[in-house]
Amino acid sequence: MAESLKGKVAVITGVGSGFGKATAELFAKTDQVSLVLIDYNKQALEATAKACKESGSKVVALASDVTKSEAFENALKETLDNFGKVDFLINYAGGALKVAPIEEMDDEINRRIIDLNLTSAIMSCRTFTPQFKKQGFGKIINVSSACDRRSWPGWSIYSAAKAGLNSFTRCLYTELRPHGIAVTLLVPGGSNTGFQTAASGVAKFEWEEELAVRPEHFADMVYQTCALTKGGCVTELVLYGLAQDVSGY
Repeated sequence: MAESLKGKVAVITGVGSGFGKATAELFAKTDQVSLVLIDYNKQALEATAKACKESGSKVVALASDVTKSEAFENALKETLDNFGKVDFLINYAGGALKVAPIEEMDDEINRRIIDLNLTSAIMSCRTFTPQFKKQGFGKIINVSSACDRRSWPGWSIYSAAKAGLNSFTRCLYTELRPHGIAVTLLVPGGSNTGFQTAASGVAKFEWEEELAVRPEHFADMVYQTCALTKGGCVTELVLYGLAQDVSGY
C-alpha cells in the first residue's frame, strides 16, 4: 500500500545536483512536500530550492558542510522550528573526491572521503534519531554505491567508506525498527551526473543514455519507498543502469 506525501516533511542532503536534486524536485512537484534542503554549493542549492518553491513546496535551504556535526544540529532545529516534525531523512551527500592507485591516496584525502561518505551519514542519523523516536515514526534513507559490492581499480577508499555505510545502515535498521522507524539502504549504480566532475581521476561515463540509469529513476524509487504506509520497509534498494557492467570481482 502507498499513500500521498502531502503534508510530509523531508530533510535531504546533497540536493545541488544529481539524485538529490531530482528527488527534491519530484517531492515538490508531486505532493508539495515541505523540504529542508542541504548542500555545500550555495548557488546550486538555491537553484534547487527555487524550483521546489515554484512547485508549491515550503522550503528551508541550508548551505552547509555535511562533514561538520553542526550542519545537522542546525538542520534539526530549522526543521522543528519551521515544520514541527520530520518524516524523511535522506542522506544523498557523498562523492569519490579522488580515484587513484592506493599509493597516491594520502591521509588527508582518505579522511575527506571517509568523512563525506560515511561519517556525515552517521552524524545525520545520530542527530535526527531522538526526534524520530519521540514521534514514533519516520524513514531514513542512506545512499551507498555499487562500489560497496563490486571492485574497480582506484576506488578502494571510496568503496571502503560505502561498505562501512552499508553495515552501519543494516545495524541501524535493527536498532530503530522497534521504534516504528524504517531504515533503507539505497545502492545506486553509476550515472551521468555531476559526480564525475567533482572527483579527481574520474572520467565521464560514456554510456548510452537510453540504457543508463538517470537521476529521475532514483527519485522515483525513493518516492515509492517513502510512500509505503507505516509497517512496510524497503530495507535495501539496488538500482543499476542496463548500460553499466557490474560483473567481476
